[in-house]
Amino acid sequence: MEMRLRFVVLVFVLFALNTSGQQKSGQGSLVEYVNPLVGTDSDHALSNGNTYPAIALPWGMNFWTPQTNKMGNGWGYRYHDVKIRGFKQTHQPSPWINDYAAFSIFPETGKLIVDENSRASWFSHKAEVSKPHYYRAYLADYYVVTEITPTERAAQFRFTFPESASSHILIDAFNKGSMVKILPREKKITGYCRNNDGGVPENFHNYFVIRFDKEFTETATWKDSVLTLGSEMAEGNHVMAIISFKTKKGEQVHARVASSFISLEQAELNLNTEVGDQTFDQTRSKAEETWNKEFARVKVEGGTVDQNRTFYTALYHTMLFPRKFYEIDANNKVVHYSPYNGKVVAGYQFTDNGFWDTFRAVFPYFTLMHPTLSSHLMEGLANTFDESGWLPEWASPGHRDCMVGSNSAVIISDAYLKGIRGFDISKLYEAILKNTENEGPMHSVGRYGVKYYNKLGYIPYNVGVNENTARTLEYSFADWCIWKLAKDLGRPREEIDRFAKRALNYRNVFDKSVNFMRGRNEDGTFQSPFRPDKWGDAFTEGSSWHWTWCVFHDPEGLANLFGGRQKMADRLDEMFVAAPTFDYSYYGVQIHEITEMLIANMGQYAHGNEPVQHAIYLYDYLGQPWKGQYWIRQTMDKLYNPNPDGLCGDEDNGQTSAWYVFSAMGFYPVASGTGEYAIGSPLFKKITLTLENGKKFEIDAPQNSAENIYLNKVTLNGAVYDKNYIKHTTFLKGGKLQFDMTKAPNKSRGTSPESLPYSFSNRGK
Repeated sequence: MEMRLRFVVLVFVLFALNTSGQQKSGQGSLVEYVNPLVGTDSDHALSNGNTYPAIALPWGMNFWTPQTNKMGNGWGYRYHDVKIRGFKQTHQPSPWINDYAAFSIFPETGKLIVDENSRASWFSHKAEVSKPHYYRAYLADYYVVTEITPTERAAQFRFTFPESASSHILIDAFNKGSMVKILPREKKITGYCRNNDGGVPENFHNYFVIRFDKEFTETATWKDSVLTLGSEMAEGNHVMAIISFKTKKGEQVHARVASSFISLEQAELNLNTEVGDQTFDQTRSKAEETWNKEFARVKVEGGTVDQNRTFYTALYHTMLFPRKFYEIDANNKVVHYSPYNGKVVAGYQFTDNGFWDTFRAVFPYFTLMHPTLSSHLMEGLANTFDESGWLPEWASPGHRDCMVGSNSAVIISDAYLKGIRGFDISKLYEAILKNTENEGPMHSVGRYGVKYYNKLGYIPYNVGVNENTARTLEYSFADWCIWKLAKDLGRPREEIDRFAKRALNYRNVFDKSVNFMRGRNEDGTFQSPFRPDKWGDAFTEGSSWHWTWCVFHDPEGLANLFGGRQKMADRLDEMFVAAPTFDYSYYGVQIHEITEMLIANMGQYAHGNEPVQHAIYLYDYLGQPWKGQYWIRQTMDKLYNPNPDGLCGDEDNGQTSAWYVFSAMGFYPVASGTGEYAIGSPLFKKITLTLENGKKFEIDAPQNSAENIYLNKVTLNGAVYDKNYIKHTTFLKGGKLQFDMTKAPNKSRGTSPESLPYSFSNRGK
C-alpha cells in the first residue's frame, strides 16, 4: 500500500512539472471562468442541464467527452458517477436525441481488460480539469493521466503512463457496425463507426485515423466478444483495436486523431490540416486562443466571480450548437457529406439543433454577434432543402421526428430582416411556402395538421393531431414572420395578406371565458373539462399557464383578448405565485419538466423549459417593466450557478444559457423578426460588446448590485431613453446604453404607449 501511494504521488509530481507552463499561460484567460461540468449533475428523472463536458471548439464538427456511462446511453457523463470507461468522440446534441458517429479511446496498464464495465477506472473530480479547450483526468486503477485538446475536426491526446511492461490503448469503435485496422509500421490505426439513433442514409460512416508517436509491441482486435491476439484488422457489429507497449515511469504517449463523414482520405486531410506536426501544447494554446477571442467580444465587468463563471459558461454553451457538418477538401473547398441523401456535395451544412428551442435566443444571438456564421447557417438550410426537399426543424444529423412548430421560417426571416445576406433567400422562401401548405415525411417536418390550420385558422383538439394548440400558436407566429419577410421581398399582395391573416390565428384558441389558451374542437367548441395546469394534451411540454403567453409578435393583441393590459398583467402576476399544481395524465407519469417547475418554487413559472422563458419580458409590453426587472433578476440569481447543478432544466442546444446571456446583458429578443430587444435588468456594472463590424456597444450600470435591480433612468448615447426596447440597428451603430439602477422600482418610467415594444396590433400595418 505504501509503495502504491508513493508511486501515485510521483506520477502527480511528474505531471505537475510537465504541465506547469500550460497552467501559467491560462492565467487571466477568460476561458478559465468556464466550467463545462455545469449541467452534468443530471439524469433521466431530473435535469440540471442534461449536458456533458464538451471538449470542443465553437460549433466544432467533433466534440470529445469523458464517458462514465454505458455505450449508447444518452447520459454519457454524469457528475455523480465514479468511474470512466472511455474518452469518447461525440456528436450528441441532447440525451433525448442521443449520439451518433461515436468511438472512444482508453488507456490501460497491466492485464488487458476489454469489457467496458470491467475496464472502467475509478476517478475523482479532485484530479479532474475540465475546460472547453482542455480536459485532464487521472485513471486511478491504471495510474494513467489522460489529457485531451481539440480542433474542429481533430484532437490531440497525451497519456502519462507509469512504468509498465504492459501498457495498452484501446480504440472502441462501438456497435451498430464498425471496422478497425492497425498499421504498426505507420504507428497508426484507421477505421470507421456507423452507430446512430436515426436520421442517417444507408451509406453513413464516420471514418477515423489515429497516429501515435510510439511503436507498438503487440496488437490485438476484438470483434463481437472475441479477442484475437496479434490481429490487425476487424470488421463487424462491434469491434475494437488494441495496441500495447512498454512504458517508463512518467512516459508520455501522444495520439493525434481526426475523423470525417466523407472518407478515410478526408480524415487524413483533416488531421494533417488541423493538427499536422503541432505539439500537444501548441494545439491546446490555439484552442484556448480561439475560445478567448470569442469570449472577449462580450466583456463583462463589475460582477462577482461566480457571476463571471456563470456568464462565460453560459456563453460557452450558447456557442456549441449547431455543429459544423462540413469539411474542407484538398482543393480548399467547403464540402459536406449530406445526412439527407448520402452524397458528397459542395457548400455549408450544419446539424444537431432543434429550432423549437433555439429560435428563441440562440439564433438571435448569432444574428447580433456572429452574422457571418448566421449567413453560413442560412446557406446550410438552403442546402438541406436541396438535398431533402424540406427545411429541417430538428436535425441530428438528418431529419428527426421531434417537437412541434415551423420555426425554420422564424430563423430565416429574422436573419434576412436583420440585413444578413450571402445566401439564396429565394430558395429559402420557396421552402418556407412549401411548409405552409404541406405535411412533411414526419410530424416535425413541414406542418402537421396544416389542412385544418389553413381552413379553420386553428388545429382542432379532436381530430387526432397531438399538441394541437401549441402547433396553432407556433404556426401563427411563423406566419407573422413570413408576412414580414414577404413584404420585404415584394411578394404579391394576396400572399402578403394571406400571412397577415394567419398571423392572427392565435386568437382562435384563446378562450375569453377563462382567459387562457385552450384546445378547440372542430365544431368550434372548446375542449372540456379544462385545467390550465394540464401538461401536454393540447400543448407541448407545458400547460396553458405557459403557452398562453406564446404570442411573441402581438402581446398587445393578446392583452386585448384578456380585456386590457392590466388584466393580462394580473394573470402574469398570478403565474409566479399560483400553487404549482399539475395534471400529468397525458403523459402517464410526472415528466422531469414538471419536477423542475416544482423544485424552482416560482409558482406556475417553468423556466426549465422553453415555452415560457420569454414571458417575464412581457411586462415591458404592458407598461409595467419594473415587474419584469424583479423576476428577471430572481431567475438569474436563483436558477443559474457555476456548479454541476447550475441549470434548471434541459440546456437544449444552448437556449437556456442564451436566455441568461441576453438577460445578463440587459435585454432579450422576445420576437424574432421585429428587430427589437425587450429591456430587462442587466447583471453587471459594465458590458462591452465588440460587434463583427468593428463597432463597440457599451452597457453601463455603475450602481448595479444585488439590491439595485430596478431601472430608474436610462440614457442612450447621453439622451434620456424611455423605451422598453432597443433596436438591432442601434447596436450595429455602436454606442452606449446607461442604466441608473436603484433599490426601489420607478413605476413611471416606460409606461407610456410610445415606450412599448412592437406588437402586430399596434405597429403591424
